[in-house]
Amino acid sequence: MPHFIYYIIGGIILLSVIAYFFQEKFIFKPEKLKQDFQFQYDAPFREYFFDVEPGVRINGLHFFRENPKGLILYFHGNTRSIKGWAKYARDFYRYDYDVVLLDYRGFGKSTGKRSEKEMLSDMQFIYERLKEQYKEDHLIIYGRSMGSGFASKLAADNNPRYLILDAPYYSFRKVVERFLPILPVRFVLRFHLRTDKWIQQVKCHTYIIHGTKDLLIPISHSEKLQKINPHKITLIRIHGGHHNDLPSFDEYHNFVRDILKY
Repeated sequence: MPHFIYYIIGGIILLSVIAYFFQEKFIFKPEKLKQDFQFQYDAPFREYFFDVEPGVRINGLHFFRENPKGLILYFHGNTRSIKGWAKYARDFYRYDYDVVLLDYRGFGKSTGKRSEKEMLSDMQFIYERLKEQYKEDHLIIYGRSMGSGFASKLAADNNPRYLILDAPYYSFRKVVERFLPILPVRFVLRFHLRTDKWIQQVKCHTYIIHGTKDLLIPISHSEKLQKINPHKITLIRIHGGHHNDLPSFDEYHNFVRDILKY
């Protein structure tokens, strides 16, 4: 075997080891906040702390209305913290829905070591607490980008009114394989977030919103998800939309309004 083949194999092995041990730094881009940080917004809100287990505390913001029609549980993407993501709450509370946004472990004020299993468990714990305040058929789960995996799993294990996915991926593995095709991703990846698997178990109607010019997660991911159950999954295409600009389109807000009317 030519020597350069050994170099190629060795390089792939080295990259695989690096990817396995350092993938969290590539996947998660959190903004960390001091525990005494004071949130400030021009709409009524409360700050929540959910003590999931010893050493694990999940921070959240609850934007509330006087007579809410229901609650939107919002799972954000892989960057920043709820400090910045909270600006999107107005897209929902303007229609008289309460909104709860959560920070994953290691984001914002949330604490705890990250693993897929434990992060999913955190979300279920919080969902159970919210069900004590709201009827489950008035709960809507919204997942944005990376958050679509968490949202899909939660909807699969429970009975919310709707599931809304914003620029979701078919599976996390498919996203990584697109950018790192030479790596044995199946064996290297520790976060799989199988939206494609979980969405099959979702009993409520699912709405998917995706931009046609999304270069990070192409709309083909959503098209494949919609084909899994075309009678219970509605795909809404935002023509010209990219990955991070859907709220700048009137069509996005019109669709959100129409979904929340029912």
